[in-house]
Amino acid sequence: MKVLYFAWLRQRIGTGEETLDLPEGVSNAGELMDWLKAKGPGYEQAFQNADAVKIAVNQTFGSRETPVAANDEVAFFPPVTGG
Repeated sequence: MKVLYFAWLRQRIGTGEETLDLPEGVSNAGELMDWLKAKGPGYEQAFQNADAVKIAVNQTFGSRETPVAANDEVAFFPPVTGG
């Protein structure tokens, strides 16, 4: 699975993208986010306010309940404001 991080998430985690094996027991984006949060301090800081993190699976906006699979692309990013 390809995981992408944007804006301040990328800064806190220290990378914009990584390729991961789908963790055992992870079946949706929220579980993936919780699993990532446990990977280390940068991840924990990035996902500390999970409600503020937007999710896209295979370039379609989703939610914490959106299913994820081994070959998916999952992107996490902060809310976007226009102007």
